[in-house]
Amino acid sequence: MIDDYASGSWNVTPGSEEEFVKRWTEFLSWSRSEFPAMTRASLLRDSQVPGHFISFAEWSEAGQRAAWKQSAGFQQRFGACRALCDTMSGSDYVRVVTV
Repeated sequence: MIDDYASGSWNVTPGSEEEFVKRWTEFLSWSRSEFPAMTRASLLRDSQVPGHFISFAEWSEAGQRAAWKQSAGFQQRFGACRALCDTMSGSDYVRVVTV
C-alpha cells in the first residue's frame, strides 16, 4: 500500500493555465522516469477557480521522495512550473486512514 505523498496547491497566473499543465506534465513524466518510487502523479483543476490546481504524487519510498526534491532536475522543472504561478505551497503527507 502506498502511504507517502507529495502535494502542491498551485495558483496559476491568469492566461498561463495551458502552459502550466504542459510544464507540470513534463515535470512529473521526468520524475517518474528518474525516480521509480513515484508510482503515480495527478493534477486536479478547481472547477470553480480555473487557475487553481492541486497536485499529488504517490511514493512507495519516502527516502526517494526526499532525493527527488534535492535533485537538480527537480529544481529546474519545479521552478519552470512555479514561474507561472502567483502562489504555490507544497507539503509531504503520510496516509493515516482510508475509508
